Amino acid sequence: MLLKNKVVIVSGIGPGLGEKLALEAAKQGASLVICARTASKLDDAELRIREAGLNNEVLKRVCDISDAEQCGELASAAVAHYGRIDVLFNSAYIPGEFAPIAQARLDGWRDTMNVNFFGTMALTLAVVPQMKVQGGGAIVMINSMVTRRPMPTQGGYAASKAALTGATAHLALELGPDNIRVNTAYMGWMWGPSVAGYFEATAAAGGPTVEQQKAAVASTIPLRRIPEDGDCAKAAIFLGSDYACAITGAALDVNGGDYLPH
Repeated sequence: MLLKNKVVIVSGIGPGLGEKLALEAAKQGASLVICARTASKLDDAELRIREAGLNNEVLKRVCDISDAEQCGELASAAVAHYGRIDVLFNSAYIPGEFAPIAQARLDGWRDTMNVNFFGTMALTLAVVPQMKVQGGGAIVMINSMVTRRPMPTQGGYAASKAALTGATAHLALELGPDNIRVNTAYMGWMWGPSVAGYFEATAAAGGPTVEQQKAAVASTIPLRRIPEDGDCAKAAIFLGSDYACAITGAALDVNGGDYLPH
């Protein structure tokens, strides 16, 4: 098991990738700290873990990562309960407002930046002192393919994630001597509740059917399918595990080949 005897924090628990990260971490033997702004999402995630027949210890905490004080309290609770923090998966985000940049409401951009960049950094900085004390750790940033391949109306979201890209590289450089690895998984199209809901809304508005939309997107991806969110979670789990002990500052594209760097 890749995370056996590891204490793992997963932020942004909810239907989709956050929940799948928690479930996969549990399957890989982790003791968990899961956080979200809504307590019911934490309960649902724990239920999924129990339904999978797993008995991992799960510490649930309501936390808004845009509040640095709450991030500090979360890290302190993890240390008080488990005595260490081995891995942080920064999965919490908000999509922001979808609009062309020329029509953007910059206050909306600030809200998005406050969670996706400043909030992620606040939680990261909250766990770093403990990782330094214990001799190392791993931090995995969940990022987006839109920072690498722009998509219309997603400028605000992409800008927040692009800022995180820059900070991640510097974190990897500066924390390397403390044996703290910092890597990024760049997610593309992921089949899960968010994409399914988007396709369903488009179909309900008179657009193509869900299956037609899925086929259209899949036709642009070399693997000819939209990756499942659970499969994407496995790639992030790898970056947090000791199998990636020689990797820091890496950008792992998890999108079925939809973006091919060269």
